[in-house]
Amino acid sequence: MSEAQNEKKLPTSLVRARLAAKTILDNKGSDVKILDLREVTQMCDFFVVASGVSRRQLHAMSEEIDDVFEKQLGDKRRHLEGYGESRWIVLDYGDVLVHLFEPETREFYALEDLWGKGKDTPLEAAPGEVDVPPTESKVVYSDDFGGGKAK
Repeated sequence: MSEAQNEKKLPTSLVRARLAAKTILDNKGSDVKILDLREVTQMCDFFVVASGVSRRQLHAMSEEIDDVFEKQLGDKRRHLEGYGESRWIVLDYGDVLVHLFEPETREFYALEDLWGKGKDTPLEAAPGEVDVPPTESKVVYSDDFGGGKAK
């Protein structure tokens, strides 16, 4: 359990990774994968990797993940990278890193291949496993997006 989880009594990193994946899917993200890196590195427990078709969609997904984590879990993002360029956005939640890519950028960097020793993890809990809390995600693709929060 990470220091952040101890301080705030957050759900496990796996539950949080699955919540991020569910939020991405609710916002029409594609090719969503969770990589378990606990036996590979001490940097973090999980990568959540996904693709979006446009800058707006990547922004909407990243903002919705932030919103869901903050409202449902009281978990605030530690760092954000790539939001301005919007080809590869990284959201750092300590033990969970969320990578949102344009498809071409994802193919070029091949993050899943680079971290190939990580284990693919099911997006949903197995029977008997604690499941992800429901989200109230809303998708925004209109011209009134303006870089603000998803509506």
